[in-house]
Amino acid sequence: MAAASLTASPLADLSPRLTDSHGRVIHDLRVSITDRCNYKCVYCRTGEVGAQFPELAIEDYLRLIQLFVSLGITKVRLTGGEPLLRHGLLDLIRGLSALPTPSGQPLDLAVTTNGHLLDSLAAPLKAAGLNRVTVSMDAVDEATFERITRIQGSYKAVLAGIRAARAAGLTPLKVNCVLLRGFNDNQIEAFAHFAREENVVVRFIEFMPLEEGRLWTPEMVVPLREIVARIGSVMPIIPLVARGPGETARRYGFSDGGGEIGVIAPVTQAFCGACSRIRLTSDGKIRTCLFSQVEHDLYGRMRAGLSDQELRDYVFRTVQGKEARHSIGEPGFLKPSRSMVHIGG
Repeated sequence: MAAASLTASPLADLSPRLTDSHGRVIHDLRVSITDRCNYKCVYCRTGEVGAQFPELAIEDYLRLIQLFVSLGITKVRLTGGEPLLRHGLLDLIRGLSALPTPSGQPLDLAVTTNGHLLDSLAAPLKAAGLNRVTVSMDAVDEATFERITRIQGSYKAVLAGIRAARAAGLTPLKVNCVLLRGFNDNQIEAFAHFAREENVVVRFIEFMPLEEGRLWTPEMVVPLREIVARIGSVMPIIPLVARGPGETARRYGFSDGGGEIGVIAPVTQAFCGACSRIRLTSDGKIRTCLFSQVEHDLYGRMRAGLSDQELRDYVFRTVQGKEARHSIGEPGFLKPSRSMVHIGG
């Protein structure tokens, strides 16, 4: 397909739709702004610092994200590594909150963080224009939590950050827990109580093969069916209607109406057919799937002097090649070319 026709396709009307060749509308952009992290979680890092990819200037992220927004992206999530480590984060959020969008509606802006630095940053993040945060928290028992993060004092810092974010209005506040059998699967029932006590949405995530080491095995995955059954055995829950076709979590509410649980099950109940996401790494490369074997150098083309229109065309062509699905558990499956900390959550 010629570049001229590509130009007409995403930009022909006031509400462009960035779609892939499988008919999925892409409206959610995940942007890693650093692969540095102050935690060394056992399911993510080997324990060593490891190789780090370059970080772009804040103005470069802003220009690249603006390209996606002009093509119809409505939701931007900033990730890492740990994004709260990134100097200039507040400036980036201010710039994103002011971006013009084809629909005229403001961007839906979120940050995924481990929460360690959130206590002091929650109010400034809200003032800069952030809508909400998701906090990664893999246990509600202090000893278990610190065994996973391998950082002392981490549990109290994250708990303070969650409470500060809620007080600042960064809601609905989601808490993500990656479950690993033998590490923290004893936390499921306790997290159900935590969701109600702290007024947060707890989301359990099946363990995926995205770690730096070789920890993952199918036996370590705690499946959706088990999670739901165990919560239901201590507190009655009911399924909730999905908010949209691209929603990753199966949602459940407590029968008395007090609180919500979600389960993200990419291994046992993959949701690839409704995927609405695209990713940009900290060094400016497009990843069309978490498990992509190929990256697409958008920043390199920007540095080479391509115009915004040429870059939009490149984004559009790249999204057309988005994979139909991942192949976890199938013969010939390959781990992605980067681990999760270097891709962005």
